[in-house]
This record gives sequence, structure tokens and C-alpha cells, in this order.
Amino acid sequence: MNTYTDALSKVKASAKLLNEDLEFLYSPERTVITSFSAKIKGEIKYFTGYRVRYNTLLGPGKGGIRFDSNVDIYEVSALALWMTLKNSLAGLPYGGAKGGVTVNPKELSSNDLENVTRGFARSISNDLGAAIDIPAPDVYTNSQTMSWILDEYETIKGRHEPGMITGKPLVLGGSLGRDTSTAMGAFYICKSIKQNNSAVIEGFGNAGMNLATFLFNEGYNILGVSDSKGAIFNKSGLKIPELIRHKEAAKQVSGFADSEELSNNELLELQTDLLFPCATENSINKDNAHKINAKYIIELANGPVTSEADRILESKGIMVYPDILANSGGVIGSYYEWVQNNQGMQWGIEQINSMLKEKMTTNLSNVINEAGKLNCSLRESAYALAIKRLLEAKKLRGR
Repeated sequence: MNTYTDALSKVKASAKLLNEDLEFLYSPERTVITSFSAKIKGEIKYFTGYRVRYNTLLGPGKGGIRFDSNVDIYEVSALALWMTLKNSLAGLPYGGAKGGVTVNPKELSSNDLENVTRGFARSISNDLGAAIDIPAPDVYTNSQTMSWILDEYETIKGRHEPGMITGKPLVLGGSLGRDTSTAMGAFYICKSIKQNNSAVIEGFGNAGMNLATFLFNEGYNILGVSDSKGAIFNKSGLKIPELIRHKEAAKQVSGFADSEELSNNELLELQTDLLFPCATENSINKDNAHKINAKYIIELANGPVTSEADRILESKGIMVYPDILANSGGVIGSYYEWVQNNQGMQWGIEQINSMLKEKMTTNLSNVINEAGKLNCSLRESAYALAIKRLLEAKKLRGR
């Protein structure tokens, strides 16, 4: 079962739970597959890129762009569907979208990466815009990537339009707090869970590193973390500030002093209160779900738990806080950036964090209350709330 098929299965389960016809969510509104060229090490190479605008009932498309050698149309379609549900659940005036390029950015120089980024931006420029489809950073893309896309887009269109993309540097119209908003949103979820102290973080990139910092500063005991090259563990807790300095110097968590080396599977199986999958989709599946020993799973990655794993975890009494709720801080932060761009102003960090906290805690409360009404899991509840809002918009539009 590919990622998109698995994502659709969760929507189809919602159709049964709500007794509604959800065929309008079974395929994207617009799919763009593009072959574009870029100069790499002085030679012209061709790459495949994707942009899926899944549903725009609630507003323009919104979703990140990832650069990874495993990117394909199934992954991008699944991510665009999840963005549709995430934006709806968060109460944002956005539809869902996602994009990606099949490339290993670790093999490219900065100049070559810029060429690939600009080539991709040119190939999808007619499908982007502040009122059409608004990208943001995702896996292996960042504020610099967004800057190149913004510049290429504005050069083509002949006008300034900072609201066509989010996750930008401050000087180009970015927002305070945007780079930490995914982790901050998840941190607010954590604080609602009582009597928990230990944590394990799979994926020590931007979201995982920021989350580790927030948790460490709050006194949580972070037992283990991982990145694409390995995993480490310390039963007494890792010293996160020192670990971050090690990661920045060594480009990996492995080799950190006062820690044991683990495989990623061993990390996921550690006894802990909180487990945060922050890496990629399908990391918890039917093959390893029986071995998970966390009390709570809070999904910072998109789709890290498969449908089959969901059923196993539920049978074990493990509560899963779903991605479309738990990692929505990122797109909420992007929304604040977009609003500031549209208004031509900049808000202070205190105002942004206050609004983010209120939005996350309200959404969490809504999901918990709906789960009680429907007697279902938090994922089923989150999907139900998101889909109900989409159905209301569809009805009001007369579709």
C-alpha cells in the first residue's frame, strides 16, 4: 500500500463514521508533473517536480515543498490531502497543496541547489500566487530555498508579491516565530498531557531540534533522538544544548559524548512517556507497532503512523495525537506570515506566540470533545471535524 492509498483509506473510514459521501476528497483538483532543466556542475540535467493542489473549497492551496530522492506523485498527493485536512481542522482560510522535487540535495553545491530551485519555480510559476497556491519549506528546504523561489517568481511576474510564499527570511517579509512554530505548536500539545516527563524524538532536524530545546528547558527528560545517520540514547537524559552543538559540528547525532548508539528501530521501541515521530511518513507501521512502548505518540512528521499501525497502537492503549492536529503549528505560523504580508505590517513575537497557543489549545479541545461525542480515536475525531468544515463549505458553495 503506497502512502497515498493509506491516506485515502483514513478518509474513507471517515465517510463511514460520518455517513457522508466524500468522493470529492478521493482525488486532487489539480496535479502538475513537470520535467525541468538545471545546470549542475556545468552540465544541463533534467529533474522531475510535482505540485498538487488537492482541494480549494476553503481558500487558496497551502503546503510545503520538499526536496528528496524519494519524492514521487503518491507521496506528494498524500501530503496535499493531509494539508487539506490540516488547514480545515485549524480553521484557516486555505485549501491543501504540496510540492516536491525528486533530488538528493545533499549531493548538490549551494549554486547547483539554487539552479534546481529556480528551475522548479519557473516550471510551476503559473500555478503559484498569494491567492492561488502558497508554498512553504518542508523536508530539505528552508528559508533560503523560499527566497530563491520568491525571487524567481517575482522576476517572472514583474511585481513584488511576498505573500506568494511563506517561511521567508525576515528581511524579505518573513514572520517572527515561523521557524519554530511547528515545534512550538506541538509543545503546547505536550503541556496539556499531565504526568509525563520522558521523551524520545525521532528526527533531529528543524522541528525535532526546536522541540527538544523547548522540552529540555521545561525540565523534560529526553532519553533519545535520531537523525538520518543514526540514533543515540541516555537513560538519564541527553543534554540538549551540548547535543545541538555536536550536531552542528559533526552533521549527525552519532558520536555524541555520554550516549549509547542505537538503531532507529531500537529508538522507537524505548520505554517513554512521549514519542515524537519527526522524520518521514510510515516510520511506525505493522512491522514495529507491536514493539512501541510509549504512552503517547505526538506526530510532528506527516503520516508517520500507518492505518494498520493505528489499530495496533489503539489495542495497546497508546494514545496518538494525529499529525493534522499536532504539527499544525507550522501552517498556522505560515498563515500569520501571509496575513502580515497582505497587510504590509509585522507583528511582535509575543503576539504571535500568544495567538499560536490559543489556536493550538482550542483545536486540541475541539478534537478531544468530538472524540468523546463520537466515541472514537483522536485521529478519527480530527478527520471528522476537518471534513465537516469542508462539507459545510461545499454545501454553501452549491457544489
